[in-house]
Amino acid sequence: CSSWSQKYYVHSLAAPSKFNSLRMMTTNMLCVVVFLIVAAGVNSFAPTSKLFSSAPVKSSTIVMDGKTRVLRDRIKSVKNTRRITEAMRLVAAARVRRAQDAVLKTRPLIAQLQLVYKTVLAACNQEEIELPILEVRDVKKVSLVLVTGDRGLCGSYNSAVIKAATKRAEKLQSQGIAVQLVLVGRKGEQWFLRRPIPIVGTFVLGNIPQPTVGSELANLLVAQFLTKEVDAAEIIYTRFNNLISSEPSIRTLLPLSLSGIESEEDEVFKVTTKDGKMVMQKQAPVETGITSIPDYIFEDEPAEILNTMLTLYFSATIMRCMQESVASELASRMTAMQSASNNAKKITTILSQVYNRARQATVTQEMLEIVAGASVNE
Repeated sequence: CSSWSQKYYVHSLAAPSKFNSLRMMTTNMLCVVVFLIVAAGVNSFAPTSKLFSSAPVKSSTIVMDGKTRVLRDRIKSVKNTRRITEAMRLVAAARVRRAQDAVLKTRPLIAQLQLVYKTVLAACNQEEIELPILEVRDVKKVSLVLVTGDRGLCGSYNSAVIKAATKRAEKLQSQGIAVQLVLVGRKGEQWFLRRPIPIVGTFVLGNIPQPTVGSELANLLVAQFLTKEVDAAEIIYTRFNNLISSEPSIRTLLPLSLSGIESEEDEVFKVTTKDGKMVMQKQAPVETGITSIPDYIFEDEPAEILNTMLTLYFSATIMRCMQESVASELASRMTAMQSASNNAKKITTILSQVYNRARQATVTQEMLEIVAGASVNE
């Protein structure tokens, strides 16, 4: 044994270069293995978020890990939403035009009623006129007619007129006056069904106000007033100023007044296109051509004619308020859908930027891995 060890010792001393080269090769191989592990990334040995984390953070996962599928799906969803809101805006713009035409078509009737009213009133002795619809008595109970829309997605249209009705009811109740509601439109019905104010009638407004609805509402109010169930009736609706402006208004319906019928001037706008964009142009009011009071020959008593005419004017007034409310609803929906489309466009731009950054981060990471592998091979 001693002789073998002595020979090995002498052999190792005789060939030190061979032994040292073997030790250097082993060290180099270990360094290469360690470098490959570092290049592959320590994250491959780290615990995944799905197995070891209770609440994964989506924002950091999307940007840092380059998982762009969630962003791509969200961008697609926002674009689809924008198409829907843009279509709703165009539909509302087309219906606003028809609503304005409906308001314009009622002007000749209202103008003729005003003319006949003034003529009959001038022929009557106002002291001898005794019409139940004109009776003014102490107000103990008021019927509020609230006109709202049947659908939402129209901005603050429904909420504004509902707030006005709530404030009016609270004011009357604070004065010791009982209040009951007649609701036109589903949104008002949905709101006040959970409120303590009694509801005596509901009507559906629809996209186009129907004369039958106006006649039924007028008959209901007149019957309640003549039977002294209520002492006054008011209508709360949204007055149509223009396509970008409308305001809740309160108008007294019953009792009617002999002081005269007020005529309201409306701003009429035309929706058209200019340079590929939708614009609004103001139109001049159409002259009716009636300037003087004609000379009528009455076959019946002027008081009877006045009674019939006031009932007709009462129905026309309710119909006019409903038409203005529909026009205001469509204008509010058009404005709201325009804002929604603009917001969707902004969101799409922001998400596209985040998506491009995440995609670029993924490409950069892959390039770094390729360069690291090439460096190892060298």
